[in-house]
Amino acid sequence: MALEDIQPLGSHRCLLGESPLWHPTEQALYAVDIPGRQVLRWREGADAPDMWPQDAEPGCIAARAGGGLFVARRDGLWTLDAATGSQKLLSPPPYDATRLRFNDGKVDPAGRFWIGSISDAREPEAVLYCFDGGVFAAVVPGLTTSNGLAWSPDGRRVHWSDTKAHRVYAADFDVRTGALSSPRVFAEFKQRTPGDHYGGRPDGAAMDAEGCYWAAMFEGRSLVRLAPSGEVVQRLELPVTCPTMPTFGGPDLRTLYITTAREKRPADELEREPLAGAVLRLRVEVPGLPAVESTR
Repeated sequence: MALEDIQPLGSHRCLLGESPLWHPTEQALYAVDIPGRQVLRWREGADAPDMWPQDAEPGCIAARAGGGLFVARRDGLWTLDAATGSQKLLSPPPYDATRLRFNDGKVDPAGRFWIGSISDAREPEAVLYCFDGGVFAAVVPGLTTSNGLAWSPDGRRVHWSDTKAHRVYAADFDVRTGALSSPRVFAEFKQRTPGDHYGGRPDGAAMDAEGCYWAAMFEGRSLVRLAPSGEVVQRLELPVTCPTMPTFGGPDLRTLYITTAREKRPADELEREPLAGAVLRLRVEVPGLPAVESTR
């Protein structure tokens, strides 16, 4: 695939775009700009997105059954009614918001919203939580930057990553109970070393219908597609250094959307990369899995 096949979604640029979500009911693309404190929505044919300003950094979003969104912000889990703009606090955060914030999140096959946190100091104090029945349960502690959530097509395997550790993990998953078992390292990527080519570190991710895991490689200028064995079977070069997360969308789920970042990047890099901060899109052969709406 040539770089010419990758196009921006309109002219808008985020500081740090994240959590792209193809809304299964609206058939529109949502995302967040974390430091820009915005929830965004791109509708078909629109150059600029609709925007909902936030009073704290939004880490991720999820579609709610019955309409609207969950917005996981530094100051807690909120609901957003996209039709009216109304926002309501559903739950305070399960952490010290002076040290941590919510980061990557996704809904599991049974409708539970899983949300990871990130340590501002990049210390191993972040946690992957499951929000179910109005309560946050700490499931995977000891992370630095919880990222990369995705479930296998049959729902029996879950993946997540710790970006600072350069690792993607996998565990067996019980859809009925939400329990994880047999956690293991699924893939590990080289740390940056002087003089070596740096391939980046795993950020957000998505799963395709063949059970392959697509990870955005932050500072690696690429996406990698990993087979269920953890082997890299494809590397997709991108026109930006810092992709943050892919998702599949469009009526056939064969359009791959990729959020990217421009915040705190060197001026010469941004001059070479006018698409930094854009949502990128391209067509792929294998469709993705549809987003699940949260029912809990």
